[in-house]
Amino acid sequence: QFTCDFIYLGTSHQGGYSHDAVVHALQKCGIRHIDTAKRYGCESLLQKAIEESGVKREELWITTKLWHSDYGYENTKKACLESCERLGVEYLGLCRSIGVSNFLISHLEQLKEDCVITPHVNQVEYHPFQRPQELVDYCRSRDIVFEGYCPLAKGEALTHPSIIQLAKKYGRTPAQICIRWSIQNGVVTIPKSTKAERIQENCKVFDFTIAEDDVEILNGMHDGRHVSWDPSLIV
Repeated sequence: QFTCDFIYLGTSHQGGYSHDAVVHALQKCGIRHIDTAKRYGCESLLQKAIEESGVKREELWITTKLWHSDYGYENTKKACLESCERLGVEYLGLCRSIGVSNFLISHLEQLKEDCVITPHVNQVEYHPFQRPQELVDYCRSRDIVFEGYCPLAKGEALTHPSIIQLAKKYGRTPAQICIRWSIQNGVVTIPKSTKAERIQENCKVFDFTIAEDDVEILNGMHDGRHVSWDPSLIV
């Protein structure tokens, strides 16, 4: 049984930020996980949206990310406290659980050599054109939650003929097909939108199921393309 826990609210800097959309997501859509980052520049804005929503802090899972200049114990601690201040919270979800982003198997293996605690989360680009199944399987075998960002491939998936055809078949939008596909593949997905109606649409994916044959059609669309950036360039 899939629930809204499988959908997080993305707030990346690309495409701008919408206060009203965040409030709507929290109040009307039941979203309780917010994904942000220091780099996105909207942590202070999120504080205002969270306050206006009326949702209690203990009901929220807030993920933020540090920049590479924040590496090292003292720098990391300072950056986390600064993010807490901007967000208006006393703690962050990933201070209670360690998470990484854009880590491939080689990076996770290297991390394993240097760290005692296994990351709880690995956030990686995931959509029909970029389905790193070997990495997904690796994470699952080690109880690392696999989170997928860019589930719509920055809009490229919305115009693909096969996805449009499936959307017509199920009476859904192409975006809902992509998000539901991610969820049925067991991937926590992070769609981002600045429009309340789109967020509402993105959450209406729990009252239908994509048939296995159609899931395989979507799985077969993987061609290795990145719409974000290629983490294999990091050694």
